[in-house]
Order: sequence, then structure tokens, then C-alpha cells
Amino acid sequence: MDKVTKSEEEWKKKLNDQQFQVLRKKATELPFTGEYVNTTEDGKYYCAGCGNELFSSETKFDAHCGWPSFYAANKESVELKEDNSHGMQRTEVVCKKCGGHLGHLFDDGPEPTGKRFCINSVALKFKKI
Repeated sequence: MDKVTKSEEEWKKKLNDQQFQVLRKKATELPFTGEYVNTTEDGKYYCAGCGNELFSSETKFDAHCGWPSFYAANKESVELKEDNSHGMQRTEVVCKKCGGHLGHLFDDGPEPTGKRFCINSVALKFKKI
């Protein structure tokens, strides 16, 4: 996979302010405000920064947490990193292609994985199948 590398100024031109804050500065959108929280249509979810395919609607579920949640990711497209910010121990989910912050991974999801990829809507673009 070819990596996407841009300067901070290039990212600011490509992304809107909220996307820039989440993808490049690791901010979190407010719960229950994101465009894809309640999306149930069939399709694929892509990185809003670089277009990398990240998740399928087949793995999306309602975790009642306020953010789109998936029990699995496209393994070739995401990277997991230790995140000890804000006095918590979490696992950050980032786009493997552009390094954009997507959200966090938790161990309270449904079978078959038991995982919950808790992802900011603003970090995603959805395309119907």
C-alpha cells in the first residue's frame, strides 16, 4: 500500500475543519452527532482523508455509544496503536495509508470478534453498494 504523506497545510486545504481536527489532531466528535451513527444501508466505509477502504456495513452494529461501531476492520487498512492520553489506556485506530486518527478499539463488541471499533463519523466517507 502506498502511503499518503501531506504537510499540515496540505491537509488543511483538503479537509474541512472538523475532519482536520479529528484525522490530524486526534480530536473526537461529540457523541450522537455524526453523519453515520444511524446508517444501516449496505456499503463500504472509507477514510475521509485518503479514500482507503476501512470497514464494511456487514460488520457495523449499534453499540448505543454515539459513534459508528464495527466488530471488524479491513486488516490491511488500519493500524492499532497504544494510546495513553487523557489518563486512560486505550487502543487507537489509525488509517494505515495516511496515518489519520479514526477512533479507538474496545473489547466489548459482539461475536464473532468481541471487538468494537468505535469510529468518528467525520473520519469516514460512506459509499452504498
